[in-house]
Amino acid sequence: MSAEQELEDLLRATLPARDLHGVSVEEIGDDSVRLRFPFDRSLIGPGDIFSGPALLSFADTAIYAAIQARIGRAGLALVSTLNVSFLRPAAAADTLCLARVLRLGKRSAHAEAWLFSHIPAEPIVHATANCVIKPI
Repeated sequence: MSAEQELEDLLRATLPARDLHGVSVEEIGDDSVRLRFPFDRSLIGPGDIFSGPALLSFADTAIYAAIQARIGRAGLALVSTLNVSFLRPAAAADTLCLARVLRLGKRSAHAEAWLFSHIPAEPIVHATANCVIKPI
């Protein structure tokens, strides 16, 4: 089984279905992951753009995935702070998330996520988070 499939299985086992949004893990690097959230018309809000809460959820899931890719099933990354900047409206297309772990300690981690509409060109959201790592 590939590392990407293992991470997808871990996400499905530990996150509620509401947070998954049909996510697929496209690539895992040393400190980063690339996720794809397929377009879903039900997540379009006013002005025919993605709703902010949906994009915030994508960023949260991507940060969680990046940390879990590093620590595996040894613990759970629990967000303690999340800072989000909405940079531009998201197009009605798949959303790509590039998330990476910036610092990983025994009990905490700091990570960031960049969200893009379909292709990594112009970012639509930037998020950073501090997480507490709860041993299992």
